[in-house]
This record gives sequence, C-alpha cells and structure tokens, in this order.
Amino acid sequence: MKTRITLVNPPYPIGSHKHPPFTPLGLGYLASVLEKNQFEITVIDCQAMDINYEEFRSEISKKQPDIVGVTSTTLTYNSALKILTIAKESWPNCITILGGPHVSFWDKEALQECPALDIVVRKEGESTFLELSERVETGKNYFDVLGTTCRKKEKIVKNADRPYIENLDELPFPAHHLWPLERLRKHGTIIFPLVTSRGCVYWCDFCTAVRMFGRRYRMRSPENVVDELEYLQKRFGAIRFTFYDDAFTVDQKRAAKICEEIKSRKLKVAWDCETRVDMVTKDLLCKMKDAGCVAVWFGVESGSQKVLDAMRKGISPPQTVKAFKWAQEAGMITVANVVLGFPGETKETIEETTKFVESLNPNDVGYYIATPYPGTPLYTKVVEEGILKTNDFDKFDTATPLFEMGTMSGEELREIRERAFQRFYLRPAYFFSIFGTGRLWSFAIIRTILAHLRRAAKRKLGMK
Repeated sequence: MKTRITLVNPPYPIGSHKHPPFTPLGLGYLASVLEKNQFEITVIDCQAMDINYEEFRSEISKKQPDIVGVTSTTLTYNSALKILTIAKESWPNCITILGGPHVSFWDKEALQECPALDIVVRKEGESTFLELSERVETGKNYFDVLGTTCRKKEKIVKNADRPYIENLDELPFPAHHLWPLERLRKHGTIIFPLVTSRGCVYWCDFCTAVRMFGRRYRMRSPENVVDELEYLQKRFGAIRFTFYDDAFTVDQKRAAKICEEIKSRKLKVAWDCETRVDMVTKDLLCKMKDAGCVAVWFGVESGSQKVLDAMRKGISPPQTVKAFKWAQEAGMITVANVVLGFPGETKETIEETTKFVESLNPNDVGYYIATPYPGTPLYTKVVEEGILKTNDFDKFDTATPLFEMGTMSGEELREIRERAFQRFYLRPAYFFSIFGTGRLWSFAIIRTILAHLRRAAKRKLGMK
C-alpha cells in the first residue's frame, strides 16, 4: 500500500488580515512532485476551505495519513504548530513535517516548542520532502536527510543544506487540481499564481528571499513558463494570473521572451507581476502590456535616500519616478509597495515618503510596517540591539510595530500609517480616477477606501 500524505495550509491567526485564498505554490509543487512519484496525496487548505481547528481534527481523522506536511509563514507559524499537535493527537503514528520560510530559520526552536513536530524541512523543499517520503515508505531512518532538522530521540539533529534545484524546468506544474477550486471561485475570478524564477541577486535587509532560495537568479525557460499558462487555461479555464517572482524582470531579455512567447501562441491572458524600479525599461513595459500585463507592483520602499541606503535596497527615488512614468505611459495599473518604520526612520522621512508616493500617482499603495522576519538582517539587528518587543509571531502581520524605534512610539507609527492610507485614498481626484482602472480593480480599491473610512470613524468615536 502506498504511503498516504496529507499536505496542510494552516489558518490565519484570529484577527489578522486575510488575503483572498489561492493555491499556495510551495504545497502545490510538493504535491505534484509526490504525485509524479506515485504517492497518495490529499490536501487540507484551512484558508481556502475556511475551516477551524476542530473541523481540521475531523478532516485529518478521516484521512489517517502516514505523513502530515504543513507549510507556514511567520504569521501562520503558531497556527501551524496547533495543526501539527492536532494531527499527532488524532493519528499518533503519523510523521509530522513542517516547512516554509519561517522554520527554515527557526528550525531548532520549532522542534523545541512543539513536541508533536518530527522534522523541519528547510528552504527549497521538493527534493527533500520526496526523499523523506521514500525513506518512510521503505522503513529506512530519515535522520541524515540533507536540508532537514529533526528530532532523534532526545537530540535535535541539523543536517547540512541541500543543494538548490538547478533546472527548474524539470519540476512538474503545481497540483492545482487537488485544491477546492469551486470554493476559491466564490471569492471571484480565480487568479492563478505562477513563479518563474527562484533566488535573488540583491540583499535587502528586510527580505528573506535571497536567504531562502540563494543569491543567484535561477530561471525557468520562457517556453516552460508559457507552457504552464497554456496548461492552466486549457485545464481550468484560467484567464487571470499573477507572477509571484520577487522581481520578475531581473533578466529583462528573458522577460521580453516570455512576452513574445505569449504573443506567438496568441494566448488571451491577463497577468500582473512584482519587480524592481531599476530593472525595467519603457520598451520592456510596453512589451509586457502588449502581452497581457495589466499591473506592476513596484518595490518603492521609501522616498528617502537615507532610508533606502539603510535598507540596502540599491535604488534611488529618481529611478522610481522614471519606472512609474514608463509604466503609466504603457497603460498599466501601478502599485507602490512601501516599508515604514525601518530602523533610522523618523516622522520627517515618513512624511517625505508619503509625499513622494502621492507624487508618483500610483493606482494603489501598500504601506507596510517594517517587520523583522527571522532569517533577515533586520531581525538580527533588532535582537542584537535589544529593541525587539515580542516574538509573538501572530503579530508579525506588517501592520503592527514590533521594535522600539527611538524616534517615535509604536502607536505613533501605527497612527501615521493609517493617516497615510487615508490621505492617499481620500483625495477627490484619486477617488474619481479609479473608475478608469478596470472593474475588478475599482471594486477592490473602493472596499479598501471604505475600510479606512470605518477606521477613521472608529478613531473619532474613541476620541469623544
């Protein structure tokens, strides 16, 4: 009998901001690799299925898997530990495995904090999880598998890192068919995620990407990327896509070839991506628009060169101005991602940033509070300086101040962020301009505006 494996996406903590559910690519790739190797795979996506812990207990009891594999971000880490505990209580003979960006750098701590956890898979997981599954199936021990940290009797054993996968084209496409797509459709048109590369050539102090996938840009071929677009369209009727690369256009020639491949196959698709302001040209953005790119998310981060340098972002505000101008001239929706409250930030630099963002006139903005994720230089810095206020990872939601800044209190930073959102969205000219950005985007922004208006009203009532 083949080994039964259940993969789990844990729920968000209560009270946190919930993003619309989609197939989590990490689990999707694991599932497809395991299916290709004839393992029996089931999925419990607590976010997509909107189930609580007791409902999960019922689901896992029915499945009785040999292996339970759970993923987690920093925000869902505590939820993942609860899921692992329930899995072990419900089916004590199962092997429990936890992976994802958080435990890649919190591996020993996770095993110490959760007696129900057997193995941590660090960093890139496909080959590691497959080897673990094969060893469990054949009855061999798994204590020396590369890329793992595990419990061996009373000791915690950390094995060496596994080399990264060099040829990403060899990976099968994520197993979307195992996810409850009908439930996802209730949230509107399904936006199918793709990732076309792994790794990064930059070293931003607030980011885990380069620490997770290596300081080298490993790329899928343009043909393989568009093969996946075509497959998703034929298999699931997909029309909307998002490229989840940290910087889609690091290799601009390859990005252009992906666009050319989409055009040559006459695919009617709409997609968006995230990238750096110093990694685009006007010509490339026009090609992307012509190939169906409707929106670009730019890492603006700050309007202050001093803060950008502290982040080691490696860009300048003039480069940002140029990139937004080109994208807008190409007819794209533009989104500015901004980090507020990085060490060294002041009220004056935040004011400089918010005015700068408004001058860019993006279609939308994300103001995120600097969050020190384990594995980043930012986390190391705030811990070494003794200014980290909490390791309650339920609060690592990019909306909660987590360390002492010296230049302002956490409550002041929270208030400044909320005012920045309101000032951006409540400009009359902006409000009327959003109706030209497309129906789905307009509705999403209007919901955001209403949420900020409700927060403003609550704050006023609280002041009376």
